Amino acid sequence: MELTRRQMLVTSSAAIASLAGLPAFASATDDLIAELTGGASLGEGAITLGTPEIAENGNTVPVEVACPGAKSITLYADGNPVPNVATINFGPLNPTKSASTRIRLARTQNVVAVAQMEDGSWQMAKSEVKVTIGGCGG
Repeated sequence: MELTRRQMLVTSSAAIASLAGLPAFASATDDLIAELTGGASLGEGAITLGTPEIAENGNTVPVEVACPGAKSITLYADGNPVPNVATINFGPLNPTKSASTRIRLARTQNVVAVAQMEDGSWQMAKSEVKVTIGGCGG
């Protein structure tokens, strides 16, 4: 079967049109956060989120997070194909309620931390990381 320019144009247009219907990664992150919190309102200011301003390599980006009074903290990378990066649960033997890890980022994007507090409320912090070499095949 020989593919003509017209058939190629129609096929390409159909593929692009189908991709236009996919949700953006940022809205996928918003949906995951809404699912985690049950739609509760998010406060700001209680979480300390430490990320580099510029990451030369997206394969290993250091992240530090702390939130006094948190039961758990969930990290999201809103530009990754799978935005949910990690969930950290704190027990009584971690009085500082802090953790550090390294994550993989596909491109320049926001790293979002959502903390469930011991009183049942929710807190959020966001930090943009500029990635020069992507870590998820980008």
